Amino acid sequence: MPAAPAVEVSQCSFSYGKTVALRDVSFTAPQGAVFGLLGPNGSGKTTLFRILSTLLAPDSGRALLFGVDVSEEPVEARRQIGVVFQSQSLDSRLSVRENLEHQGHMHGLRGANLARRINEVLDNVGIADRAQDRVAKLSGGLRRRADLAKGLLHRPKLLLLDEPSTGVDPVARIRFWHHLRELQRREGVSVLLTTHQLDEADRCDRLAILDQGRLVREGSPAGLKKAVGSDVITLETRDPTEVAAALCEEFGVGDAMVSGSEVRFQSENGTQWSKRLMEHFETRIESVKVSRPSLEDVFLRHTGHGFETEGPTWNASPQSTS
Repeated sequence: MPAAPAVEVSQCSFSYGKTVALRDVSFTAPQGAVFGLLGPNGSGKTTLFRILSTLLAPDSGRALLFGVDVSEEPVEARRQIGVVFQSQSLDSRLSVRENLEHQGHMHGLRGANLARRINEVLDNVGIADRAQDRVAKLSGGLRRRADLAKGLLHRPKLLLLDEPSTGVDPVARIRFWHHLRELQRREGVSVLLTTHQLDEADRCDRLAILDQGRLVREGSPAGLKKAVGSDVITLETRDPTEVAAALCEEFGVGDAMVSGSEVRFQSENGTQWSKRLMEHFETRIESVKVSRPSLEDVFLRHTGHGFETEGPTWNASPQSTS
């Protein structure tokens, strides 16, 4: 019999009064993977995180952790998980070790066994030498790793991370991901995280992309980008709507989309467009960039708007994004 997925969400919906946060969301996260919930603010990923961490019950649908229903068996579900929230959960007045000792006591760990486990997780996240430091003295990156050690202390099967890069500089983020992958290998833990950072999402094994409470697409980052297909041509301009209209009328480009000061469209022969566009538009555009599809292009293709925008952008052919 095959092992149950680490996470299985089926037709989950949730509303805050009249505000719908999740609409019939379904996805599966396999065991042993780093699975990302990617979406902008308001996409529903934090609500889904709260459901998976047993803080909320869905209005309809089911969420299972290793086959355990989080609504029907919340106590058993909590035994499966370690949770690292977006906001720091450490007591800044205590040392790192003291924080972990209190956490261990909550899980029934005591004495020599607890001391050994604390030493082990601190070594695994690379802060064993800071065990006696007060949390208030640690940098943002070190605090994040201490939070990670706290979440792993009781040997959970699934680690839930809410926006793990919040308040962390780029160098610390890279180190955090190095330690996360090492922990995944050493501890055999499955990971589910929320993020609005596209580069962070690219590091995941699989993704569920959310927008306005709906599941947009699910798959590996490489597979999602490959499905977009063609080269992406991006024009930087002061008149994005006019340039997009001109591309449609004069070049027959039916999928030009505006996001901020950029106009994007796709073509199989992206490199052939640069000189042609610069000559045609002259001073109306600042630059032309040709690139392979990114996760932002995946999001734009399937939602009709940019990752940081609230609603649909201008599109010469809206049906092409469906």
